[in-house]
Amino acid sequence: MKTILLILIGNRKQAAVQVQKVLTGWGCMIKTRLGIHDGVMENCSDEGLLILELYGDRKKMQELARKVSLVKGVASKLIDISIFDGDKVEKKLAEAKKTTRKVKKQ
Repeated sequence: MKTILLILIGNRKQAAVQVQKVLTGWGCMIKTRLGIHDGVMENCSDEGLLILELYGDRKKMQELARKVSLVKGVASKLIDISIFDGDKVEKKLAEAKKTTRKVKKQ
């Protein structure tokens, strides 16, 4: 399973420095970081999106998401994602049933 923190920054010019300060304090938890904003050069948008892949303690991840969202004009969302492998699940269920049958027989 992967844990992703999405951070939407509404006013990059004002909030980006504060967001960066928060992220620097939690840098060891950040495995991957991707920043996206529309436009380039003179047409640069004021809204930005950060996508962070996090690693470590779940409570610390939640605290990071909370602290980032305290910055004015910033929203964050912590997401867990995994790939469902039906074959693995079926094997584990079959193994669990075998174990249950053995216990009942004894």
